[in-house]
Amino acid sequence: MDIFIARQPILNAHKKLFAYELLYRGTKTSTLATASGNKATTSVLSSAFLTEGIDKISGSRPCFINFTRELLLQNLPFSFPKTLIVVEVLEDVPPTPDVVAVCRKLRGDGYTIALDDFIYDSSLDPLINVADIIKFDIRLSSLDTIQKTLHKLSRYNLKYLAEKVESHEEFVQMSKLGFSYFQGYFFCRPEKIKIKEVDSAKINLVNLLAEVNRKTTSVKKLEKIIQGDVGLSYKLLRFINSSYFYRVNKIESVANAITYLGSREIQRFIILVLISELATDKPAELVRLAVVRAKMGELIARETVLKDKEDEIFLLGLFSLLDAMLDTGMDFICDHLSLGDHLKNALINQTGPYSPYLQLIISYEKRDEPGCLAAMKEIGLGLEKLHQMYMDAISFAESVLG
Repeated sequence: MDIFIARQPILNAHKKLFAYELLYRGTKTSTLATASGNKATTSVLSSAFLTEGIDKISGSRPCFINFTRELLLQNLPFSFPKTLIVVEVLEDVPPTPDVVAVCRKLRGDGYTIALDDFIYDSSLDPLINVADIIKFDIRLSSLDTIQKTLHKLSRYNLKYLAEKVESHEEFVQMSKLGFSYFQGYFFCRPEKIKIKEVDSAKINLVNLLAEVNRKTTSVKKLEKIIQGDVGLSYKLLRFINSSYFYRVNKIESVANAITYLGSREIQRFIILVLISELATDKPAELVRLAVVRAKMGELIARETVLKDKEDEIFLLGLFSLLDAMLDTGMDFICDHLSLGDHLKNALINQTGPYSPYLQLIISYEKRDEPGCLAAMKEIGLGLEKLHQMYMDAISFAESVLG
C-alpha cells in the first residue's frame, strides 16, 4: 500500500535548518481525517525508516514524529535512533504516571522530548519536567497568553518552538520572546511585500538568469558560461557524479558533462545554480524547497495533458519563491525574465492553466487536503503517484544542492 507523507522544515533563530517534522498525508484509499493517530504515526515511521530510508527523506536530519499515548506505552520510540527522531507528545496525551515514566526513560536515554500544541495547565507539570522543547501553535494562542505561559515556564530548562509562523514579522516577534525554533512558511515569503531596490549584484544574476532561459540560448553560450566560472564548473562535476545518476565511471571534464547531460539539462543546471546564488543571504531551506517544487512540478506535468510543457512547469516551481529570495514583488521579477504569459499569470495572479500545478504542490506541502484534492481534480491526476513524485523531488534536490 502506498503511504503518503510530507516534511515541514523547522529552522533555528538564524534561519538555519534544525530538523523536519514528518507529516502523514493518507493513502490512496484513506484520508487524513479517517486515519487514527496510531495509524498515522506507524505509517510515517515505517515509510521514513524502512521503506524510503531516512537519509533520503531528511538527509539524516532529526525528524519530529507525533506519538500517541498508546505508542508511547508500547515503547515504540526506543525502536528508532535517538539522533534521528524527536518524540513529539501529542496535546491530547494525558500526563498520567505511566506516560511520564516512559518520557523520563526516553530522556534519560538521550531522546529529545517535545510537547505539541502546548496550552498550559498545572496538571501538565510532570510532563513539562521531562520535556526539552515546548511547541506553541501561534494561531491557537494569543500573544498575551504566550507571554504569560512563558513566564510560568521560566523555572524549567526548556526551549520553545513557534509553529505556523507565516510572516517575517511573526518570526521577529517570536524571536524577541525567546523562541529558539520556528516552523511555518515565514521563510518563503518576502520580508517586505512592497517593491524595493534590489542589490545590483542580484540584478546581474537575474539578467543572467533571463539570458540562460531564452529559447535562443545555444550550447556554446552555456558552455562558455560554465567554463568561465570555476565554482560553476565544480558544482556541475559534483552534480553529474552524484548518486542521483547512478554512474559507474566518474566524469572529470566539463565538456564530457555537457555531452552527457545535453543542452536541456545543462540549461536547467545553470538556472538552478543561479537561483542558489540569488538566495545566498536567505535560509538554505528556501532554495531546497524551490528545487523540490520544480522537480515535483515536472513529474506531475508528465502525467497530465501538459506533459509537453514539463520544462515550463519545472520553472514555475523553481521561480515560485523568487519574490522571497529577492524581497520584492513577483511582477517586478517577471518583468526581468523571459517568461511566457502562462508562467507569468500563474506566478503573479495564481491564474491560468499552469496555476493548479503550483497550487497542488503548495497544498501538499502545507497539509491542505481539500486544496490538494481540488487541484488534482482540475489537473486530472490520481493520488497514487503523488507521494513517489514528492520523494523523487526530494532526492533530486539533495543531489543538486548536496
